Formats: sequence, C-alpha cells, structure tokens
Amino acid sequence: MTPNLFRGLGISDEVASYSEKILSGLKERFASVDAVAEFNQAKVLAAMQKNRVDAACLTGTTGYGHDDKGRDTLERVYADVFHTEAALVRPHLTCGTHALAVALSANLLPGDELLSPVGKPYDTLEEVIGIRPSPCSLAEMGVSYRQVDLLPDGTFDYDGIAAAISEKTKLVTIQRSKGYQMRPTFSVKQIGDLIAFIKEKKPGLTVMVDNCYGEFTETIEPSDVGADMVVGSLIKNPGGGLAPIGGYIAGTNACVQRCHYRLTAPGVGQDVGASVSVMRDLYQGFFLSPTVAASALKGAIFAANLYESLGFRVVPDSTESRHDIIQSIELGSPEAMVAFAEGIQAAAPVDSYVAPVPSPIPGYADDVIMAAGSFVQGSSIELSADGPIREPYAIYFQGGLTFPHAKIGVMLSLQKLYEKGLVTL
Repeated sequence: MTPNLFRGLGISDEVASYSEKILSGLKERFASVDAVAEFNQAKVLAAMQKNRVDAACLTGTTGYGHDDKGRDTLERVYADVFHTEAALVRPHLTCGTHALAVALSANLLPGDELLSPVGKPYDTLEEVIGIRPSPCSLAEMGVSYRQVDLLPDGTFDYDGIAAAISEKTKLVTIQRSKGYQMRPTFSVKQIGDLIAFIKEKKPGLTVMVDNCYGEFTETIEPSDVGADMVVGSLIKNPGGGLAPIGGYIAGTNACVQRCHYRLTAPGVGQDVGASVSVMRDLYQGFFLSPTVAASALKGAIFAANLYESLGFRVVPDSTESRHDIIQSIELGSPEAMVAFAEGIQAAAPVDSYVAPVPSPIPGYADDVIMAAGSFVQGSSIELSADGPIREPYAIYFQGGLTFPHAKIGVMLSLQKLYEKGLVTL
C-alpha cells in the first residue's frame, strides 16, 4: 500500500487509498490537458514578445494615467491572444459581473432588446438585466430582455431562437459556463455554430460571450469563431492567481471603444485610468494562466471521476471533454453541500480554520455556501467551492493554482463526507 502522505492534513488512509485508485487511471487525460496548456503558453508568450513587453511595462502610473505604457501594452497583448481588434483590461473592472455590465450597457440603447439563447443567465446578472428589479438595471434604462431556454438534453433550441430574434434584438449574450445550473458548458465549436446561425438570421447583430471560467481550456476562444466581444474576470483564469482585481473585454474596435466610454466617460475613454501598482501582477498572472488553468482542469477531472464512482451525478461526467474549470456535483442535500465546503475550506492556505455556513450574499436570491481560503479574496481560479442552497443541492467546485493543491482539496471534501456518514468507501 502506498504510504499516506496526507495524514497530517487530516486525510484518512481509507480516503487516500480510494483517491489514489481513481488517480491511477487519469494519466492519459492529464497529458491531453498539458498539451492544451503548452499550446496556449506559446500563444501568450508570442503576444508578449510581439508587443515588446519590457521592464517599464511592469511599473504603474497615478492620477489620470496618461501615457500608461504598461496598461496600453497589456491591452494589445490581450487583443493578440484573443485575436481581436482591441481589448479593455483594467483593474477598475471590479469583477466579472462588472465587466459584463459595462459591455452590455455600453452596447445597448433604450428600445433595444437583449437576447439570451442559452436560458437563464448567472444569478448576479439577473439584477444587471432587470430580471430581478434593481436600480440602474438595463430594464430601468429601457432595454428589454428575452431568453430561449435550452432543450431538455442541454442543446440549443434553434427553432425557438429563430422565432425570438426580432427587429428590436440588438445584442445576443451567450454564457459559456454553466453558472449555478446543472447543464453542460458549451465548447467553442458549439458557440461558433450558434453564432453563425444567429448572424445568418440577422446580420449585424452583436454577440457577446461571457467567457468566465473558460479561458485557456481549449486552443481556441469564442472570439476565434465570430464573437464580437468576449468578457471575463482577472481573478479567474486569465489572472493566473496573481491578479488582485480586474476584468477584460476583448472584441471589435467599435464595441470596445464604447466599453471604454462607459467605464470612464464619453470623450475620454481609454486614455485615462491609472494602473497604480498592479501591472506586474497582471502581466505575470496572464503569463502563468495557461498552466494554472490546466491545474484547475486536472482537479476538476479528478473530482468528476471520484464522485461519479461514488454514485453522485456530476456535470461534466468522468469521460466528457472539458470546456471550463467548473465541476458540478449533485450532492442531494444541504448537509452534504456543507460537508463538501468544509473540506475545501480545510484545504485552504488562508482561513483554513474557518467554518463555511450558508449565508445571504449580494446579487443572489438564495443563501449560498462558499468555501474560499484564497490569497486574493473571491478568486475562483484558486481552490474554491460554492453553490446556492436550493434543489438539486449541487456544489460547484473549481480552481487550484497547482494540481497537488486541487487534489488535496478534493480528498478533504471526501473526508468530510466520509466522517459524517454521507458516503461509504
């Protein structure tokens, strides 16, 4: 029997042995993840070299931020990596929801309609759109909203989408990842097929893809298959665990310029916005992000295989291809969700002694259990797990700056369930 290296972390011999059996069959899957990371690492390196990143780019500016070389160069790097005309990459974008809100409000006008052809958006966007009433929502500004739910098998309802596109439809938003839903994450190819269908039905429509959690999990991005904007958070994949804050919007010149105006002020746009002292972290985090995302992917694959073997429903399942870093596990009860979260929290380098409890969180309609002992608050590229306390009582596991840490987190989640008699090995 292989010695239990993790006993000092509270992992029993039974859990360690069971986990190692699962891991022994994953070498081929992990090799394919590493190949994608290598491709994307070369892409990021080439973009940095092409744009002549130098030591001066790593320093910050103050005040207005005029002539901020590091900021402007980083935006060109992002544009090259995502193969877009322009990019907005700023610490002033406080989170992924903020970046999405800027992109939507900048490119929609009163009387326009926003269409989601992939069903309900992530919880925090409900108030941005106005599905749940909120001051300053798109609905309050005169933008209407329509959605087409996915078919029961999780695929696009093309007939429904065609019927929903109207004269008022101005912008289509596609959420790549599942959010708090037990549905598949869409591959870039699936997104490309959907975009082609939409633009054939109404040429000139703007298509935005919420790319959160998906960056660098494939060798292409939604901007390679027709998206006019791709949007994400720097405390997820592209920040590599080092970015302390920020978001990005990459896309066409026309769309991104409007986003600059919405973020700062009309007529001012991209020329202001001091980077202060975060540029080194944004550059270095982006450089590391392909391999960090690969570590998180391996952790998700391990979690899927382990929990599926114990009889739980997992999305994606143990054999499906991966298109984001999130692993959904349907645990079936609030008690199991709390136990899982306790295990992830116990694996944290920060606040490992804290007990996560379901609580109300701004932007969410239900109490949420959240485990995240991270170096950057709320960074979901770091080891974390969360989920709303509602049926089917699914937890959403993601992150891991290194695979060994993700592995330990998965094992400790199982340990807590095992100790409470919620699973048998």
